[in-house]
Amino acid sequence: MNEALLGRDTGELTLLAQGVGEPAYRGRQLAAWIYQRCACSFDAMSDLSAALRTRLSQSFLVGCPSQVAKKQSTDGTFKLLLEMGDGARVETVGLPYDDRYSCCVSTQVGCGVGCLFCATGLSGFVRNLDAGEIVGQVLAGERESGSRIDHVTFMGMGEPLINFDATLKALRLLNVEKGIAARNLTVSTSGYVPGIIKLAQEKLQLTLAISLHAANDELRNKLVPGMIKWPISELMAAARAYLGLTNRRITFEYCLLDGVNDSLDEAKRLTVLLRGMNCHVNLIPYNRVTDLNLRPSAEHQVKAFRQVLADAGIQVTQRQEKGADIDAACGQLRRRISV
Repeated sequence: MNEALLGRDTGELTLLAQGVGEPAYRGRQLAAWIYQRCACSFDAMSDLSAALRTRLSQSFLVGCPSQVAKKQSTDGTFKLLLEMGDGARVETVGLPYDDRYSCCVSTQVGCGVGCLFCATGLSGFVRNLDAGEIVGQVLAGERESGSRIDHVTFMGMGEPLINFDATLKALRLLNVEKGIAARNLTVSTSGYVPGIIKLAQEKLQLTLAISLHAANDELRNKLVPGMIKWPISELMAAARAYLGLTNRRITFEYCLLDGVNDSLDEAKRLTVLLRGMNCHVNLIPYNRVTDLNLRPSAEHQVKAFRQVLADAGIQVTQRQEKGADIDAACGQLRRRISV
């Protein structure tokens, strides 16, 4: 099977070009076509000679995922079902806002963490994606939207920090090759402590979002069973280490579930846990998932929970959910768009 170019940076593409007897600038041209112009075939690369395009196609392929299906929301959000070279499928989401265009990407096929409220884990874990397959989702979103994507969130299917090397390389490709500012890249983790520590050591100026969902181990272990190995004390120690090395504010994500984790007592426990940290809490309305017997918190309860945090001096926001009508909101990705 031919090797993919998507996932290689300019330096790697330059070496590849020189390896087939071409000057170094051909590598820069390849990088520009792939990452800036979202080309999916060598035929599209019009400033390369026909002979070079033929030679490249004999040994390599660009490596873009193929689009299997699309769903369009009434709010402008779209969800793509994408297929990789081996037939593995993931979903990615394009999200238009007034001031930016964001793409939510997957880092694994399925997920093994098994969060109680998330649809992705219902299909189990299949495999990790490589860096090219992650970045390819952004390029697919840009082709579909016709707009430049300038924000990317690693919040789709899978746990990014378990797939650390591919996630890190994808972040660097999006930053350097695609030109997306590091501060506009967000990595969301379910609390994988070894990955948080490794990411901290990279000292990247990205945004780290930690899915917390509870302030005590007993409840969190029920909600996020795949992270039971690391108690909240260890998670918070890793978060503080991250703050110390990056000086970047951490986001704590908290999905509010009716009668599960939305009591005012839970809110008070959360204020104690986060006291004195440079952080903010993003409250996430639960998005209903077929097969899961859970309900979103009532609006008045969300307001009361939020007020407890605000009164304690903790910065708190409520996520603006988009795409729920096409199962594209937080926790709803499942690799099975109907066509």
